[in-house]
Amino acid sequence: MANQKLKIGIVGGTGYTGVELLRLLAMHSNAELTAITSRGEAGLPVADMFPSLRGFVDLAFADPATADLSSCDVVFFATPHGVAMSQAQALLKANVKIIDLAADFRLQDAAVFEKWYKLPHSCPDVLNMAVYGIPELNREQIKTAKVIGNPGCYPTTVILGLAPLLEAGLIDFSAPIIADAKSGVSGAGRKAEVANLFAESSDNMKAYGVSGHRHHPEILAQLTHLAGANIDFIFIPHLIPMIRGMLSTIYVKLTDVGQATDLQALYEKRYLNEQFVDVLAAGNMPETRSVRGSNQLRIALQKQADTGYLTVVAVQDNLVKGAAGQAIQNMNIMFGLDEYSGLQVLPLLP
Repeated sequence: MANQKLKIGIVGGTGYTGVELLRLLAMHSNAELTAITSRGEAGLPVADMFPSLRGFVDLAFADPATADLSSCDVVFFATPHGVAMSQAQALLKANVKIIDLAADFRLQDAAVFEKWYKLPHSCPDVLNMAVYGIPELNREQIKTAKVIGNPGCYPTTVILGLAPLLEAGLIDFSAPIIADAKSGVSGAGRKAEVANLFAESSDNMKAYGVSGHRHHPEILAQLTHLAGANIDFIFIPHLIPMIRGMLSTIYVKLTDVGQATDLQALYEKRYLNEQFVDVLAAGNMPETRSVRGSNQLRIALQKQADTGYLTVVAVQDNLVKGAAGQAIQNMNIMFGLDEYSGLQVLPLLP
């Protein structure tokens, strides 16, 4: 399939994840962008809105009511929650695969989705067939999937940060798992809100969603699945004054076996063949600038002496491995392409 050209549609191409999809897919040797929709910007050349794409993307935004998405091989939804599920059944009937970057197909329990997103789930049958799109965990299921629920940005850092411990049964669940996570302002999306103004977010840091964040049930569901047991999980996100980047600091209590295990070797072995997960050498801590613009996720470990606790630190670019890059990684796997196609992007420094 090396020479296969995939016809690709993007629904909602004017947000930050939409333009990140465009940036990466424009350089993907197997991608042919055929439709990019926007209700409000229909007819506007994409490069007029995003000058960085001038000379690389020559399409104009199409009205979603008239765009021919049924002729695509795959459609990405970079839209608010609820949009993908409203179009999923029609696209599946046309043999179009779906990768949703919103939450419509992340939570397998429709009741939990409806509780957190305040929307009725319109296609639970499609939800039942959806695959949660973390390739490092679900690669085999992704290969045959027709619908991917692309993970949230925070969940990607926490789940991959904890997977080796959970798979090996090394966490003592008598204490809660705690995730203290921080994200750049782009994680809030490309919209006009006072909280996102430069004068509001610069030189400032704040916690939000403290009483309950939508990513909490998503993370909890995946951690519970990996653990094979009920767990207590505390998750607090924070907004930090930078454009892109995410850092999650995770605290876990280890079992007696976990305290005696060479955890550095455990992580290095688990992610040895995962090009997009980098386990740093002992004593090093990852920085958000080391992943900026790339599909890399970097992890570091530090035991807390005499406490029985381990600290795991994970960083990623929230728009790439946390969204668009992971979505393209999923697409590559679904269509039997080189998993790394279009994603061999070095981080930007400075």
